[in-house]
Amino acid sequence: MTTKISRINPDQLHETPGYHHITVVETGRTAYLAGQCPLDQAGSLVGADSLDAQVDQVVVNALAALAAVDARPPHVVRSVIYVRSDDRADLSLVWQRLTTSALGPAFTSASTLLGVAQLGFTGQLVEVDLTVALPA
Repeated sequence: MTTKISRINPDQLHETPGYHHITVVETGRTAYLAGQCPLDQAGSLVGADSLDAQVDQVVVNALAALAAVDARPPHVVRSVIYVRSDDRADLSLVWQRLTTSALGPAFTSASTLLGVAQLGFTGQLVEVDLTVALPA
C-alpha cells in the first residue's frame, strides 16, 4: 500500500510562496521529528551568527533524520520553522535558503514560519520541526 498525500490550496484562500494551506494524508504511519538544530554530529553549534551556515546544518541534520526512517523531503506533511529574529528579512532569508535546498520539497506542505525570541542552545538562530507521512 502506498501512502497518498494530497496538498491543497483552496481558491478562497490567499496564494502562498510555495507551501500549501492543507496537506491530507490518506493512510500510513507518521513520524514526528524532533526540532532539527544547527548542531554537528559532536553536538557543537555550527555557524554562530550565520543564518546561512545554520540553515545548511539544519538541512544536513533533517535529511539524515528522514533517511533514518526511510523517508525523503516529499514525505514531509507539516513543517514549523523557528528563526531567532524579529526581522522579516531574516525570516525571508531562512525560508528562501530552506526552500531552495535539498530539503526544499519538504516545505511544499502545510508550513509555519515564526520569528522567536530564543531557542534552546546558546547562539542558535534556526530550528526546523517536521512531521512525516512514512512511505509504505
